[in-house]
Amino acid sequence: MALFSSLTPVFIAIVCVLIGVILKKTKGEKEKCETKSKPLSRPWVDEDLIDGTDHHLEEEDDDEEWQGLEENVAHVPFFVERYSEAEMIKRSQMFYELLNKRRSVRFLSDEPVPREVIDNVIRTAGTSPSGAHTEPWTFVVVQDPYLKHKIREIVEEEEEINYKKRMGDRWVNDLKRLRTNWIKEYLDTAPYLILIFKQVYGRLPNGKKKTHYYNEISVSIACGILLAALQ
Repeated sequence: MALFSSLTPVFIAIVCVLIGVILKKTKGEKEKCETKSKPLSRPWVDEDLIDGTDHHLEEEDDDEEWQGLEENVAHVPFFVERYSEAEMIKRSQMFYELLNKRRSVRFLSDEPVPREVIDNVIRTAGTSPSGAHTEPWTFVVVQDPYLKHKIREIVEEEEEINYKKRMGDRWVNDLKRLRTNWIKEYLDTAPYLILIFKQVYGRLPNGKKKTHYYNEISVSIACGILLAALQ
């Protein structure tokens, strides 16, 4: 009995150590599991910009060939004008010099622009390549002052949330040297606003959904061509 009494503190200490080791191991495995399941934090990526190509559309019928589209598409011949090396260099240099003048400005002129110019730059953007030639973009031109102001209010409301909550300190700090904020007066000033929407899916003649492949990337390329055309 005396021996048991003398060993009791040692026994209790060993049990406590074992319990501590088990709890630490359990906590470590739990944290490891949470780390694996927790998505990578990327505050600069908007959830709305995720391309939904990988998600199968519920209304789609996998047995329907080519989503109901024509199998034989008319061939459009390709013709290109050939230039000498000297002409190619000259033209490429001129094009570079033109686009190098482009700037991301926050102050715009209210000087009127012919509507035909706006239509032409949008048509140019529409020549952009797209996944399976689905052309998943919609361009909306707004000229009405009231609508432009309502758009400004919506944009500023979202941008204020971006600056204060979504973007994070690093992004906001990087913007300080550019002296930008969520106030967008130029949305009222510009004679036209061009709103660009991506189409995650389209509609077939029978009403079923049609997948728009790489819709996010396709619209982004079209936006780049639009900027070049505007310049």
